[in-house]
Amino acid sequence: MDISIRQEKEADYQAVEEVIKRAFTDVEISDKTEHQLVKRLRGSKAFIPELSLVAVDEATGKTVGHILFTKAKVGDAETLALAPVSVLPEFQNLGIGRLLVNKGLKTAKELGYESAIVLGHPNYYPKFCFKKASQWGIKAPWNVPDEVFMALELRGKAFDGVSGTVQYADAFHQ
Repeated sequence: MDISIRQEKEADYQAVEEVIKRAFTDVEISDKTEHQLVKRLRGSKAFIPELSLVAVDEATGKTVGHILFTKAKVGDAETLALAPVSVLPEFQNLGIGRLLVNKGLKTAKELGYESAIVLGHPNYYPKFCFKKASQWGIKAPWNVPDEVFMALELRGKAFDGVSGTVQYADAFHQ
C-alpha cells in the first residue's frame, strides 16, 4: 500500500469529515463530535493550515486519514495541541497514524514550533517521545488521568520555566 501525506485542501473537507466520523464510531470515550471540532478549529485563529494533514491511498486517491495540530498556550508560551488523529477503521493498524504523527511533528518543527501536547492513549504517544505533561508542571484543563495528558519538546528545553494549565483554542470548549 502506497500512502502519501500532504496538506489538507478545502476540497478535502467533506472526505476528512467522513474519515473522522468513521474513525471515532466505535471509540468508547468519544462523544462522536470530533468532526465538528475540526470544522470549528478550521475557522479559528488557532488553525495552522500547514498542520492539517491528510493521508491518501495513492492506488485509489481515497483520503484514509487526517491529523490536526492547532495553537494552544501554557502560561505565556505557545505550544501545539495535537487533536484529533483519524484513520478509517479498515486502514487502522497499518502505520498510517504513525506516518501522520511523524509528518505533523516534522512539519511543526520546520515551521518553528517548539512543543506539542496531546490528550491520548498512554501506550501510543510515548512511541513519538511524548511524556506525561505533569513532569513539567503542565496540566490539562479537564479532569483526566495523568498518564493520558502528554507533552513533547520539539526543540531543546522548550518547557523550561513553563508550567500551568493548557489553554486550548475556544473551539475545544464549544
